[in-house]
Amino acid sequence: MADLSNKTVAVIATDGFEDSELTSPVEAVKTAGATVKIIAPKGGVIEGKNGTKVDVDTTTALAKGESFDGIILPGGTGNADALRMDKDAVELVGKHVDAYLPLGVICHGAWILTDADVLKGRTLTSFPSLQTDLRNAGATWVDDEVVCDQGLVSSRTPDDLPAFNDKLVEEIAEGQH
Repeated sequence: MADLSNKTVAVIATDGFEDSELTSPVEAVKTAGATVKIIAPKGGVIEGKNGTKVDVDTTTALAKGESFDGIILPGGTGNADALRMDKDAVELVGKHVDAYLPLGVICHGAWILTDADVLKGRTLTSFPSLQTDLRNAGATWVDDEVVCDQGLVSSRTPDDLPAFNDKLVEEIAEGQH
């Protein structure tokens, strides 16, 4: 497994995240040695749709000037819809992707990428119901377990987590693309 010591990975999420799509990638990057920061629109604690509670390290407003070695965007319809309405989260994600830094997105998490306007010419996958939105934003959408396009790692559902986690750790270890 790749070594992520001295790497900091942000997870941008809010209430309603898909529990396993946050906890499993976080476990994978921590196991590889990364420090993880949980970023949300509000401070305190966020809760997944199945009850997982996670302490927030900082808010999107305070984090938008920071740089991270990688970002994880878990799914969950409510989570993804709320994040795309948070201008600070959209700005943070947009700058990260524009810098070709590794970003992992799964399921509905890809919605924010349409609002960040970073999908033109990129290839990715997601939960199938997002394919029209992603295509309309300029992406090529494919139905694969995991897709990597210059550090943008994407997957469809929790079933894809093993492949997603492996590729995400690899891309964060490689750094800027």
